[in-house]
Amino acid sequence: MGRTIDQSNIHARTNGPGSSEAAGNGELTIPSRAIAQHSLLSPELYLNRELTWLNFNRRVLAEAEDERNPLLERLKFLAITASNLDEFFMKRIGGLKQQAAGGVKALTLDGRTPQMQIAECLDVIRDQEQRQREILELLLDQLKHHGITILGYQELSASQQLALREHYFDNIFPLVTPLAIDPAHPFPFVSSLSLNLLVTIRNPAEEQPSDAAPEEADVSLARIKVPVGNGVPRFVRVSQGNQFVLLEQVIAHNLDLLFPQVEIVKCELFRVSRNANTERDEEEADDLLALIETELRDRRMAPIVRLEVEQGMEPLHRGMLAAELGLDERADVFETSGMLAMRDLMEVAELELPELHDPPHHPLAHPRLQDQRSIFHIIRDSGSLLLRHPYESYATSVERLVREASRDPKVRAIKMTIYRTSADERLLSYLFEAARNGKQVAVVIELKARFDEEANIHFASYLEDFGIHVTYGVLGLKTHCKVILVVRRDYNGLRRYAHIGTGNYHSGTARLYADFGLLTADERIGQDLTELFNFLTTGSRPKRNYQKILPAPSLLKQALLERIERESQLKSRNPDYQALLQIKVNALEDGDITRALYRASLAGVKIDLIVRDTCRLRPGLAQLSENIRVVSIVGRFLEHGRIYYFRNGGDEEYLIGSADAMTRNLESRVEVVVPVEDPQLRKELRTVLDAQLKPNRCQWEMHANGSYSRSTATESCQQYLVDLTERAHQRRHRRRRGYAHRPLHNN
Repeated sequence: MGRTIDQSNIHARTNGPGSSEAAGNGELTIPSRAIAQHSLLSPELYLNRELTWLNFNRRVLAEAEDERNPLLERLKFLAITASNLDEFFMKRIGGLKQQAAGGVKALTLDGRTPQMQIAECLDVIRDQEQRQREILELLLDQLKHHGITILGYQELSASQQLALREHYFDNIFPLVTPLAIDPAHPFPFVSSLSLNLLVTIRNPAEEQPSDAAPEEADVSLARIKVPVGNGVPRFVRVSQGNQFVLLEQVIAHNLDLLFPQVEIVKCELFRVSRNANTERDEEEADDLLALIETELRDRRMAPIVRLEVEQGMEPLHRGMLAAELGLDERADVFETSGMLAMRDLMEVAELELPELHDPPHHPLAHPRLQDQRSIFHIIRDSGSLLLRHPYESYATSVERLVREASRDPKVRAIKMTIYRTSADERLLSYLFEAARNGKQVAVVIELKARFDEEANIHFASYLEDFGIHVTYGVLGLKTHCKVILVVRRDYNGLRRYAHIGTGNYHSGTARLYADFGLLTADERIGQDLTELFNFLTTGSRPKRNYQKILPAPSLLKQALLERIERESQLKSRNPDYQALLQIKVNALEDGDITRALYRASLAGVKIDLIVRDTCRLRPGLAQLSENIRVVSIVGRFLEHGRIYYFRNGGDEEYLIGSADAMTRNLESRVEVVVPVEDPQLRKELRTVLDAQLKPNRCQWEMHANGSYSRSTATESCQQYLVDLTERAHQRRHRRRRGYAHRPLHNN
């Protein structure tokens, strides 16, 4: 089943001034002057970062539409797109509003002002949210056939309503606090993403002034925060089956418990999103931990960037809310005809009904790590191992590395970076164990990982309580690299063992995100990482040059630009040379990298880009990017790994690491990219690249105007990699069983 995402409302605006678009076929004509003069700064050549990200969210939404996916998986994707839009408002719209308020006049690479971007993004978001509502209606209708229903409160029987009232009174009512809105009570604080009821009440007639006209009756307002979270579900189960009622409806139909002996005139639902861009200047901070805690407080009180109200809200109330919250009622208020906060649909999507989910996926141990020997002996004998999550197990590789390091009496030190992790992360317990066992443990925690700051502050304090050395990286740079370094006294002296990954040290996402990792005992990589950790813990630049790793911001960007240019030069010197470079990243946003790719295409280099979401580059432009192909992979697993490949005249280079081709990653974050040199490991990376570049169900191909068409192929590249991993596991198991049962012969 092929599909083209028709986003003409994006396409028409995505092009910069002076561009034109061929209707309906995805082709684009760029003014000849831009190409003829090789003016690679022309805004017509670049897509907008925000709009291309919204285009990615639309591709995720297509998974919710796809009838080939099981019903609860489709509902999951719908919830993900809603959560994505919430974060987009808080991060991207919030940032753009700050720029607009600050009078920023500078144009983006694609020729837009902040205000232009806000207006165009809001139009696209409104379209996406309308499609979300349509899809939800379809899914709910189909889920009814499987006994899953979301009912309106008034659809319940009297006995069901009574049971829910009792449940509410015992389990939820004590958590609910009504707050009056009147001259004696200031407008209450409304937290970001909370659901709220605006209740209009009228006091009994005997309490009203005798001379009050009917329209001047004593009507007042109150706000109730719906207490979703911390164990309170949004979807309240009715009886024992899979029938649910929204919690706000339960509260709304039992308001007499909160407001006895008054008339409930109206009850209306609303929700707000606050700006999440509250970073302060680290250079002026005496205490970085205190600074981040202040930023978290600032975020809770940050300006509101969106107000969502249910359809039919009284215009007077809608205007009052917009005014109290400091919003433009026309631009910042979103009226919703259906369910607010669709991200909460994840509660229903996680119902344990196997027939409505994808077949369960169980990551397998890496073939070489099925050995019961010390993991350090395995790595030392192998040289390096490539990990491919979630196809291969995180628990039996990364977690095993830290577990054995914490207990091995020969291990002297463990050093690790943490960007995001989970509250129940086993790695943390192994670090505590290592400290108790007298090993030197040093952890670099990034306190400013967006939306994980509070958790990371908690982890930092917890680690320090166990005597672990905790630092927060280098001022002005986020520590985004994923690195573990273990120093062990081997039979021939100290030896360094390392893990360098593309994904966070998070056991939960390791089962959902497609990532790579390198386990290695390469001495030069170990020396490089020693220098890197010294930089992260002191801020002092390394005295020696890095031998193998390519860290950002010091080396990586220039190294990538040089390698792209090298491929162009090889092609220029030898026209018969089949120049090739391939890049797999989450995002391609950096202008310098984009221009370098355009120049390489002009030189005749074939370029394959696998870009999950944001991509500024336009492929397929005549006389400019005809040699460039861009695809996006969207499927069951979130593509998160990064690969940089250069043919390099036959002396191929494969690089993996934490860095996307984004300016922030290359210039203001500490990233690590490492070469993969073992021929067998390169074959494994080649398998992934080839599988994703081949037409397959997960693949969307990008056109010059920014639109995407879905491949008509039926096989999933992700399922192909699952099957490939399972077959390799079975072959190894058969071989091992064969050796175990092989008869002995005396010759």
